[in-house]
Amino acid sequence: MYLPTTQRELKNLGWNELDIILVTGDTYIDSPFIGIAVVGKVLAAAGYRVGIIAQPDIKSADDITRLGEPRLFWGVSAGCIDSMVANRTATGRPRKRDDYTPGGENTRRPDRATITYSNLIRQHFKNTSPIVLGGVEASLRRIPHYDYWSNKIRKPILFDAKANYLLYGMADKSIVELANALRDGDNPENIRGLSYISKEKPSDGIELAPFQEVSSNKDAFTKMFHTFYNNNDPVTAKKLIQQEDTRYLVQNPPQPYLSTEELDAVYELDYEHDVHPHYGVNGKVRALDTIRFSITTHRGCYGECSFCAIAVHQGRRVRSRSQKSILREARKMAAHPQFKGSINDVGGPTANMYGFECARKDSKGCCTDKHCLSPEVCQGLCIDHSKQTRLLKDILKIKGIKRVIVASGIRYDMILADKAHGNEYLENIVRNHVSGQMKIAPEHTEDHVLALMGKPGKDSLIEFRKRFNTITKNIGKKQFLTYYIIAAHPGCHEKDMKSLKKFASHELHTTIEQAQVFTPTPSTYSTLMYWTEKNPFTDEPVFVEKSPAGRERQKKIMQK
Repeated sequence: MYLPTTQRELKNLGWNELDIILVTGDTYIDSPFIGIAVVGKVLAAAGYRVGIIAQPDIKSADDITRLGEPRLFWGVSAGCIDSMVANRTATGRPRKRDDYTPGGENTRRPDRATITYSNLIRQHFKNTSPIVLGGVEASLRRIPHYDYWSNKIRKPILFDAKANYLLYGMADKSIVELANALRDGDNPENIRGLSYISKEKPSDGIELAPFQEVSSNKDAFTKMFHTFYNNNDPVTAKKLIQQEDTRYLVQNPPQPYLSTEELDAVYELDYEHDVHPHYGVNGKVRALDTIRFSITTHRGCYGECSFCAIAVHQGRRVRSRSQKSILREARKMAAHPQFKGSINDVGGPTANMYGFECARKDSKGCCTDKHCLSPEVCQGLCIDHSKQTRLLKDILKIKGIKRVIVASGIRYDMILADKAHGNEYLENIVRNHVSGQMKIAPEHTEDHVLALMGKPGKDSLIEFRKRFNTITKNIGKKQFLTYYIIAAHPGCHEKDMKSLKKFASHELHTTIEQAQVFTPTPSTYSTLMYWTEKNPFTDEPVFVEKSPAGRERQKKIMQK
């Protein structure tokens, strides 16, 4: 069942008012891949009356007022992507297309959508119910952060949005706790995974340097970011406190991660896997082509690539669904009237992290002095691809499913590190789950750039390519590797891009076309390097190409 979006739907349900109204910068796709749909369905399953307003017109009261005023709170999200990333390219040009908007024309999502929607609510509802921020944009901007588009350190988004609370991370547990607290008249300020503004400084927690200092002193900002980053694990994290003006930002420790059973329950709610009809009449939504017949197997990523914010948003520990739950979803998918036999993806942030984790993390949390995969794979991780291999084989046995593609990213260094099952996994992927081209993301080939990225060295890329080609030849298929590359990452000169191109030609025997210019996004170590022009772990200077022309020139080297 869709969550209601109009007064007519409320009448059909016999509802006079809503407990919660969710506002989002995406159109309303009822899918487990869409955060606003997930939290909406989780709240509905907990007994709350929830409505959704998608992509409201910010120049009119018509959209934001059409469901009335919620009894408990407004939930505001920019959508699945930070609105500035959705609206601007890495070199600052406006994007013309939006995969989450009906018709595809990028005209519905405002810049800084979280702030804009909060202001829109305040404009039309005076003294309204609390405004609660969530989603990727809010989660990654919850502390002082470098904003590439304004080229400055901005305050935590709670202050700019003038909202009451912020729920960071995946929030499908914390949002129910918040709803319960507001329903019962309880103070929600002790809920884990919640940030809020306090007039008084709490007596417990780690105090960060005040905003005035971190916004003007890059070394202070770096120290603050280290503390923030290392307080994201539910086992070890402490409350964080920071003075912003005369008030204090308070960030409670994160929620405990969902258990396998809880994760199964979230992904087996009654999603329609389609665009709500109210919005669907406005045109095709391209994102639906990818996500409608795809399956999420796990959350989190221990890869910790420096340019990626998954570690901060979803967490550095991987939580996997049960195979039974995934197979139930696959059977339901096969029975869908529009299913034509092919599942577009089975995976997560990284496909081959399903079904195993470091046992130490459950009791002691993530390591603060080393990473799981860089500069090399940690022996304590005990990588085992056998569970995903079995899962993929079992999905293919389901009646009506003819093909299963693994389109999520694959860490080839993990395949090489799995001596027991890595080759079997790779052969199964190459034989059954590649659609002509297998996409991998080495991101670069020069070791000093790869080290700053937190990516494996080029030797593992050469070995993986050798194994891929051998298997492809043995099974008699004409298949290829395609490579994703980042240009203008901190540490990368034009000469490094030229060396990359030469390496691709001589060692990989290909021309790399999938190159993108590095975009500094909030709450990543690469963005910290971009802002400070230093290696945050050694304090050594790092070259950063900041001119738009120079950044674009690095990309064009790959296209010559």
